[in-house]
Amino acid sequence: MTGRSALRVLFVLYLVLLVWLVLWKLEIPYAGDGGLRHLKLVPFVPTAEHGASAPSEVVANLLLFVPFGLYLGILVPSRPWWKLAAVVAASSLFLEITQYVLAVGSSDVTDVIVNTAGGVAGLGLLALARRGLQDRTRTVVTRMCSIGTVIALIAVGLFIASPVRYAPVRDIHIPVVSGASETSD
Repeated sequence: MTGRSALRVLFVLYLVLLVWLVLWKLEIPYAGDGGLRHLKLVPFVPTAEHGASAPSEVVANLLLFVPFGLYLGILVPSRPWWKLAAVVAASSLFLEITQYVLAVGSSDVTDVIVNTAGGVAGLGLLALARRGLQDRTRTVVTRMCSIGTVIALIAVGLFIASPVRYAPVRDIHIPVVSGASETSD
């Protein structure tokens, strides 16, 4: 397998992990019921229906999409950065729409903005690497992406094998008992 082919395989693995993490939070894939759809169109700040974006989630989303920019920039170096940024933005928007359609999470404009910023940060890191490393950039960035993706795969494997799980409450309907009231004297 050539270096470019290996990089493509690693990018596909990264994308699979990214989709699984964004849509299902590393849980078994499922489709929610129609009543669990959440859409937040006002970025970052709280609204009447939704709270403010948690800083930890904003940072996590940013960091999760940095490799996206690195991979795209190294795989298609002839494309202008703004076209690659548009691919990241469109991919993020697609994931948010998919979350809404499948009713598997909150669809949030904040995520699209931050995910795109993460991809652009990855493109920026690649530009800095090209300045400093010049001809060695592709080799060094490919190794970094390879190591990062392998570490992510190992971490996911350990997570799957772990008996400890974070499982968000979903698809649970608690019946309401009517007619029963308590009185105190």
